[in-house]
Amino acid sequence: MNKHNHVRIGKIKGIPLNLDYSWFIVFILITWILAGSYFPSQFKNWSVFSYWSIGALTSILFFVSVLLHELAHSALAIHYKLKVRKITLFIFGGIAEISEEPKKPIQEFWIASAGPIASFIIALLSYIIAKVFSGNEQFHAMFQYLFEINFILAIFNLVPGFPLDGGRVFRAIIWAVTKDYKKATAISAATGKFFGFFFILLGFFILMKGDVIDGIWIAFIGWFLETASVAQVQRQVISELLKGHTVQDAMGKSFALLPYDTTIQEFIENDLLVRHRRFFIIEKDGNNIGFLTLHSIQNVPKDEWSTTTVSEIMTPLLKLKTLKPNDDLVGALKEMDTEGVNQLPVFENNEIMGILSRENIITYLSRMHKNS
Repeated sequence: MNKHNHVRIGKIKGIPLNLDYSWFIVFILITWILAGSYFPSQFKNWSVFSYWSIGALTSILFFVSVLLHELAHSALAIHYKLKVRKITLFIFGGIAEISEEPKKPIQEFWIASAGPIASFIIALLSYIIAKVFSGNEQFHAMFQYLFEINFILAIFNLVPGFPLDGGRVFRAIIWAVTKDYKKATAISAATGKFFGFFFILLGFFILMKGDVIDGIWIAFIGWFLETASVAQVQRQVISELLKGHTVQDAMGKSFALLPYDTTIQEFIENDLLVRHRRFFIIEKDGNNIGFLTLHSIQNVPKDEWSTTTVSEIMTPLLKLKTLKPNDDLVGALKEMDTEGVNQLPVFENNEIMGILSRENIITYLSRMHKNS
């Protein structure tokens, strides 16, 4: 039901592992820097093949390190009975998407701390392996780099600004002291914004000194921190605005009912192009059995539209979380985050009442603002 910007590479302990498309860019960039600059500057007698093969292998092992960092977060989250929706490696490293916020400060503290602890352990192991292979120049160089980069990664993640691990640790401490989760979030987001601007200025300063790649990269990281911090504050503001409102206040009713044996071709010609709706409920013998969005059609080749029915590509309602009209709107938004979807159907007494989408919520917020 979501448009994916990643490639699924497998699962670990039931957690989907994804590579964001941006990962391929940074993988090539890191390999190019290692093979074209870093290793040649330190080791003059390697062959071109050695520079590039060791560079690529080092890049892969670095991202394995990032994956282990995120798995450490995930392991602690699972320990505290929190669902981990997926792990995605992307341009800035990786992120473990935990479907709900920790319920206690101690949970937040250890989940956030697990990543840097894992990176420190990986750095130590890499240092030991580098010493063991001190007689093999290429293996020594590779693990020496992994020691340095993982140590830097651990230190950087301890910066006390949201959404870095250090920011979450900082939030957990403030939360424990003040007993106020919202205040702790606001403070940690503010520090994240401060460090974001700091890294942007630092990157600009480095850029002016002639180090273009490092300058741009550090400034880019600063921009990411500042943007993520602002987004966290906005999420909190939205939650405050939606408090006390229910699903029926914001849900839309722009949906249609489709017979289960309707072909995709018939659906497009007779419903989609005529009704201009985006959500469809599939019916069979008077019962609602599935939910269909336009995204469901994307993976079906056009020459199969006349033989493929909507029931074959729908999301069965039994596998989909549904909402009730009187459900809390903030809770419904969290439910969409947990399920990883952009919309959910609303039912009452087994009867479809409407569809709640993120777009509906934004429209409702806009309407509230105009009426205030």
